[in-house]
Amino acid sequence: MISKNTIQKVFETALVEEVIGDFVQLKKSGSNFKGLSPFSEERTPSFMVSPAKQIWKDFSSGKGGTVITFLMEHEQYTYPEAIKYIANKYNIEVEETQKTADQIIEENEKESLFLISNYAKNYFKKNLFLEEGKTIALSYLKERGFDDLSIEKFEIGYSIKKNDDFSSTSIKAGYKSNYLEKTGLIIVKESSNIDRFRGRIIFPIRSMSGRVLGFGGRILGVSKNIAKYINSPESLIYQKSKVLYGIYESKQSIVKEDNCYLVEGYTDVIKMHQSGISNVVSSSGTALTENQIRLISRLTKNITVVFDGDDAGSRATLRGIDLILEQGVNVKICNLPKNEDPDSFVSGKNIEEIKSYFNDNSKDFIVYKASLLNKSDNDPVKKAAAIRDMVESISKISDQIKREIYVKECSLIMDISEQVLYSTLAQIRKKDFNSQNKKPKRKFESISLVKGDKNNIEINALYELEKKIIEILLLYGNELIDFEEEVFSQNEQGLTETNLSKRSLKVFEKVYMDLHIDEMEFSNDNFKKIYFNIIECFNENKEINIDKFINKLSETQQLEVTNIIMDNEKYFLHNWEKNNIYPKSKKNSLAQFTIETILNLRCFLIDKKVNGFKDKDLNKNPDSILEEVVNYSNLKKLLSEKLNRVL
Repeated sequence: MISKNTIQKVFETALVEEVIGDFVQLKKSGSNFKGLSPFSEERTPSFMVSPAKQIWKDFSSGKGGTVITFLMEHEQYTYPEAIKYIANKYNIEVEETQKTADQIIEENEKESLFLISNYAKNYFKKNLFLEEGKTIALSYLKERGFDDLSIEKFEIGYSIKKNDDFSSTSIKAGYKSNYLEKTGLIIVKESSNIDRFRGRIIFPIRSMSGRVLGFGGRILGVSKNIAKYINSPESLIYQKSKVLYGIYESKQSIVKEDNCYLVEGYTDVIKMHQSGISNVVSSSGTALTENQIRLISRLTKNITVVFDGDDAGSRATLRGIDLILEQGVNVKICNLPKNEDPDSFVSGKNIEEIKSYFNDNSKDFIVYKASLLNKSDNDPVKKAAAIRDMVESISKISDQIKREIYVKECSLIMDISEQVLYSTLAQIRKKDFNSQNKKPKRKFESISLVKGDKNNIEINALYELEKKIIEILLLYGNELIDFEEEVFSQNEQGLTETNLSKRSLKVFEKVYMDLHIDEMEFSNDNFKKIYFNIIECFNENKEINIDKFINKLSETQQLEVTNIIMDNEKYFLHNWEKNNIYPKSKKNSLAQFTIETILNLRCFLIDKKVNGFKDKDLNKNPDSILEEVVNYSNLKKLLSEKLNRVL
């Protein structure tokens, strides 16, 4: 693990505008920077960076956070990878916490394999432009329509036909044969070393962060008993079930397009990139796995499977649909014309033609399965089997609302009642439930029609009120404000009089006191944790340093804080001042804004409490229940009067 000292140095040294500036063209806008969103296509800037607070916000996609979260979102780095990237940029030495002897050995071995793989990639690239490589491999690539940019982008190479060309050269360069063998680049025999990929075009396979994990090799010419394609064997750094070809080159486009095309081979990916479709990856001829789907789901929740137009391809694809649905990812299927694969299909077509075909022919899995049935006949037995197959797929979807929608769609397409489909779905899910050895006491989830949830409006209102409290504390918590308070006194006639007086308080003190007196708690867990962090920070330092404060929070909490802070500054994205438009600052009426928010929250919670009494049995303690309702109603009336005075 990376030491806390290194992480602290990274956060203290990194400048958000410098790091993000390597990926986004930023322009000065007041005290901030703005630019075009790197996560969506747009012409008007909606991306903002705040150097003062060391945070960023993309208003088009809703993403935001620290410099680390930017690298994790944009480059799809893991947290340690993002830390190491910044450490390398600013020449910060990465210190590791103490590890066991076994951990050190494994990490050193992994690093050695990565170094060898990178060396091999560069070696194969160079071979492509030597005499043998140009004559055999480069000429073949050119004939197949691969241009120089694609060859360079995917770093395609060539392995010389000689049995030990790579092994002998790499050993002379100082690389150990046992590590070369562990990468699978060479096969060690008693008397000699043999290059695994000899006489093949080489396709480097990269991780999400760009490190070379292994290789795919295509033989040139037709040879009996020799596989057309071979991959590196499993190793410490290469597990084929966990990698996807093209993920490094395609990740940014997948995020932007919010969709990933899944194809079969290396050349399919490269040709689609060359044609302008860059949100595409390949499972490299292997059966799709859960790990591969999860890798895609880090970038998008939408997968379009593209495959050859023959029936064998269709059947192979159907096996992966349920797996994709189980991972909570939406799936569509695009069947290419007969005798076409993605490589041949995109050749000679412009990007508009390709996109048009994909848009017109990408079918939802329900529609696709129905279309396969229509291709055969209207045999009742086959139709029943097809319907059950559709329901089997629907049962894999964890989201109940999606299941309901697909049941309705299946009912319409296949002309069968929803009731029968729900019954079948319940049977399938119950069977799956029992087979997974769940606890016997746990009830199986019943299937019911989804109706509008009347509580959604309440939940959203409560969320917005709690969010306003956090906003007040983050932006103005340390401001000293004169708050009006009611003072009760008796006049000469002995009657109680109410007068208003002013009391100077820090905003955070006022909020804390009012919430504490009413024993109010945040219903949103993120806001609750942010609130206590804010109060603790004010009590210790009397101020909040946003860039340090935000690093203590989880990713979800960081996004909430970023949304609040940057939303307050988003008007800087537009040149309102040129048109003599000046947005009013909440700071001008801070006391009113604070009291109004707290009173609204109190009124909302009282309404919720009173509505809760409706669910109680009035036959039990009716007097007690009615008394509580009256008391809460009177309190609501008093608070409403206060709110009216504030407004």
